[in-house]
Amino acid sequence: RTKLLLSLLSLLLLLFVILFKITVFNVFFFTDENCEDKPVFTPSRLVVKNNDPTSATCSVKNVYDIFSLEKSLGNHTRNATEILWKVQKMTEWEMSPMCYYELADHQCCSKLPITVYKPPDSVSFSFRNHSGPLLEGHQYTLQCEVHNVAPVENLIVTFYRGQTALGQLQSNNTEKKPVTEIFTLNINTSKEDDGVQYWCEAKLELGPEGPQPPIVLSSHQRIQGSPLQLNCTAVGNPSPSYTWMLPPSSLLPSNSNVLTIKSVASEHGGQYTCEVSNKVGNVTVMFHVDVEGKCELFVTSSFQC
Repeated sequence: RTKLLLSLLSLLLLLFVILFKITVFNVFFFTDENCEDKPVFTPSRLVVKNNDPTSATCSVKNVYDIFSLEKSLGNHTRNATEILWKVQKMTEWEMSPMCYYELADHQCCSKLPITVYKPPDSVSFSFRNHSGPLLEGHQYTLQCEVHNVAPVENLIVTFYRGQTALGQLQSNNTEKKPVTEIFTLNINTSKEDDGVQYWCEAKLELGPEGPQPPIVLSSHQRIQGSPLQLNCTAVGNPSPSYTWMLPPSSLLPSNSNVLTIKSVASEHGGQYTCEVSNKVGNVTVMFHVDVEGKCELFVTSSFQC
């Protein structure tokens, strides 16, 4: 019985020692993101398209026994003062790898901010709860629906009357995964609006680390028989070339910066993609064209066909 009691006391003493060590470790060993000589990521920020590869390097000035990288995706290799992190396919929407080294009483670390993006599938324009003619002196709500985009908080939507910008809107939605979002703007019509075209443009603005110029997708509504110009002009050195990818039924090959359709027909509806490229790189601009029927739209008290 005495031996059993001694064994229990020894076990309790061992548990006490373990708990004491854990407590002391938590009190005196801490992670510091503001330490001197903290690890440095190159680049300092990543903007990555969903499903694309990416990589970054973490470096320190001195050699440490414990020098590593915490991440939820990809692989890393280490030499004395540098860690190379590589991802074959960016499949996560939220992540921030942490590079760190450990000293006797603390851990010094840096985190790499990553923005994962996805261009919109399409942009559609409409008048909310309205069809038919617009009447002078009435208020209407313009509606721009942007489909399957991420991150939506980086999206800037601009409404246009002809080539005049009416207003810009941004989302306060912080969801990092792709979402579909509707933006609205109220307008009051006047006789000057007779025959004008309303449309919207969605721009994914991801900062200097993102695609340059930013990804832009427009929704153009056009009446059959009216002209249409899609402008893809870019500035670069060397001068860029242009390649257009058109809807399957549209037979309008072009390598110009501006695609012109003299008379819009039903087969011209769909998504138009303009790829701008030079030796340095390439960017893509997308347009979505909706073709209405042959009736003209007048801002008057009647609807004329």
